[in-house]
Amino acid sequence: MERIYLSSPHMGGAELKYIQEAFDTNWIAPVGPHLTGFEKDLTSYVGVDHAAALSSGTAAIHLALIILGVGAGDEVICSSFTFAGSCNPIVYQGATPVFVDSEADTWNMDPDLLKEAITDRIKKGKKPKAIILVHLYGMPAKVDEIMQIAREFEIAVIEDAAEALGSMYKGKKMGAFGDFGILSFNGNKIITTSGGGALLSNNKEAIERARFLSTQARDQAPHYEHTTIGYNYRLSNISAGIGRGQMEILDDRVAGKRNIYDRYRKQLSQIDCIKFIDEPNDTFSNRWLTTVLIQENNKKINKDHVRIALEKENIESRPLWKPMHMQPVFNGVPSYISGVSERLFHEGLCLPSGTNMLEDDHTRVIELVSHLF
Repeated sequence: MERIYLSSPHMGGAELKYIQEAFDTNWIAPVGPHLTGFEKDLTSYVGVDHAAALSSGTAAIHLALIILGVGAGDEVICSSFTFAGSCNPIVYQGATPVFVDSEADTWNMDPDLLKEAITDRIKKGKKPKAIILVHLYGMPAKVDEIMQIAREFEIAVIEDAAEALGSMYKGKKMGAFGDFGILSFNGNKIITTSGGGALLSNNKEAIERARFLSTQARDQAPHYEHTTIGYNYRLSNISAGIGRGQMEILDDRVAGKRNIYDRYRKQLSQIDCIKFIDEPNDTFSNRWLTTVLIQENNKKINKDHVRIALEKENIESRPLWKPMHMQPVFNGVPSYISGVSERLFHEGLCLPSGTNMLEDDHTRVIELVSHLF
């Protein structure tokens, strides 16, 4: 059987036009017109004023923390239920992550626990320097409640929309709510530049600072002058060309992801122990990955049985993220936990959700899962 991947890159055809243009004009250097054009495409789509296209979403979070002045001894609150790339940059800066658990409606940061965490850290003499809010699997978090808490305590928000490009909250695109927005264009994301990310903000000076830092912090001089430590974090002009082609079909990819989710739900929701996550009012999810909770039934079938059965048929699936507060590398860091993310990890599975999946492939997955139950 041919391999069915979880979410593989899906080109639209226009990407080669931009790459060929870069070759024809010899813009093979790291910067160039496609980089500028891609940044304009992103700001127009998301609805922010400025963007810096970078080598990864993790690099974008790192630069946001630097610009916010996060350093050794500081604390930064972060969603626990996420990928390590959301929180590793906190440690790069010598700061300490403070993990906050999820609520059950969106699987994202729990506003009540967030307020509890901030209040407790302040009592301990450690007011957090920033909040990293993740929109998991494309589902928008409870943005109004979280932003209200952040403003109440005057704490900056880094909005990690790496999985949520094209998702909306009250008609506004994700990545446009925080002081900084973060996007990822890794190969498994809804659009890709092979590898890459972006930092978004309405603060022009902050984005200019990010571009400066991302190109090794070279000062204005005829020679190489450095008064600041910089990073090699800029996206290349070739990769940006791929991104420009991908932007042309982004809305089609969102529609495709949502159709995949709808078909899974229609065919599998009749199985009592398989549960899907709904869209709360005022939210629109790009459904980057279709996720299900599999509650062990009387046949003792759980999500691991499903994952292993799919793998035997050369079908890739994956457990939901293991919460960061459960990771050995973060053992002992401050955490405010309700148990929601641990339950989601133990019950949750990501099903194949690539928009380049054939209808027969989709049917193959559905029939195999149905047969198990």
